[in-house]
Amino acid sequence: MPVAAIIVAAGRGTRAGGAEPKQWQDLAGRPVLAHALDAFGFCDRVIAVLHPEDMARGVAAFGGAVTLVAGGATRSASVRNALETLAGAGIDRVLIHDAARPLVPRAVIERVIAALDTHVGAAPGLPVADALWRVDAAGAITGTADRAGLWRAQTPQGFRLNEILAAHRAHPDGADDDVALARAAGHAVVAVAGDEANFKITWPGDLARAERHLDRRATMGFDVRLGNGYDVHAFTEGDHVVLCGVKVPHGRALLGHSDADVGMHALTDAIYGALAEGDIGRHFPPSDPQWKGAASEIFLAHAAALAREKGFRIGNVDVTIVCERPKVGPHAAAMQAELARIMGIEPGRVSVKATTSERLGFTGREEGIAALATATLIGE
Repeated sequence: MPVAAIIVAAGRGTRAGGAEPKQWQDLAGRPVLAHALDAFGFCDRVIAVLHPEDMARGVAAFGGAVTLVAGGATRSASVRNALETLAGAGIDRVLIHDAARPLVPRAVIERVIAALDTHVGAAPGLPVADALWRVDAAGAITGTADRAGLWRAQTPQGFRLNEILAAHRAHPDGADDDVALARAAGHAVVAVAGDEANFKITWPGDLARAERHLDRRATMGFDVRLGNGYDVHAFTEGDHVVLCGVKVPHGRALLGHSDADVGMHALTDAIYGALAEGDIGRHFPPSDPQWKGAASEIFLAHAAALAREKGFRIGNVDVTIVCERPKVGPHAAAMQAELARIMGIEPGRVSVKATTSERLGFTGREEGIAALATATLIGE
């Protein structure tokens, strides 16, 4: 279905420093805005929303390559101006992106577009991995906040055109972002995996960070990392085991400091290994009582977030569970889906399989379960 991209570049923000708005500042010899437009060049139509004072500059810089639309007094007004130009133009889906995010990977854009097959709206983001503090005006830490379920929002935010245009028309005063407008109109918006490379240029140091990222792309190409993980847990009394995030009925349980998810532990260590970041014990010491009985999802989500923070995406992972019983095959698809959800990647990049040890060794004697995992990380 036809897809249009709206790149919002009408702001006058000064936090990034410099003598002109950040979208026009130089990044590797070209304006920041030019890099953002490049990322969406495969779309059926691309619109750049500019400040009225920048329209002549836009014509000179981009000619007829993109459609130029004058922005409004607010970001919402600017987006609505662009949406109105698409009404009746045969466009089914629209992506709304900040020009200040010039390094958005193609994979992130494609995830948003794919999600619109089944949802009115979709937007990329990253789970919050760091602890959250409350700090008073004097700089003193006054408490912490629960980070469970919190994500950092990114763009492009994608929507079916008719629905998001109607939402803008119904809420002319706007909202924090287009996701908020869609939700205010009663539409469900799904989150998809973002990317650390898709950061927003906000502060003076961010331009230099973007330059370094582009330099690495040009001089090194893809940085491919491979990591391996291995884990084993003994059986104890119980009525189920947790394998790759799925509760599997069994006559015994697995013994461990956390939930003893041997498959997820091996995978987590594989990702840490690819990053040269040690193992689970370095990041979540078993001597710390807060991790007693903890869900292994916490560990895997942290490893995946750390990979993104370091500029890597997960290319694929492969987990092999070694046991005589329980049978893994009937649960493999659910395990694949759960691991993909936690890591924020497509299920097609996740392999879960099982084997026996032909009745040899501790697994053959059904004293416990072992797991091996491999993870490939790709940096750009």
